[in-house]
Amino acid sequence: MNLYVGNLSPDTTEKDLLQAFKAHGTVSSVSLPGAQMKGGRGAGRSRGYGFVVMSDQAQGQAAVAKLNLHELHGLAMTVLQARPAMLRRHRR
Repeated sequence: MNLYVGNLSPDTTEKDLLQAFKAHGTVSSVSLPGAQMKGGRGAGRSRGYGFVVMSDQAQGQAAVAKLNLHELHGLAMTVLQARPAMLRRHRR
């Protein structure tokens, strides 16, 4: 299940998200757009959102229920099932 995670602190790393989500199931992948950029202002920092792929629907739903509005680095995360349009924009 693909999950969108929003309202993330610029200090949030892929490792932080992995730690938060793996408590609720098997995480297949984590990505933070912008976090891999090199050079320039804000390089290497999260853009405030990311995507987490959970291994199955039930685990993804459990993660949404437990982590939506959960605080990470001082901000309450928004966690919801990613819509196809979100994923298309991210893959560009």
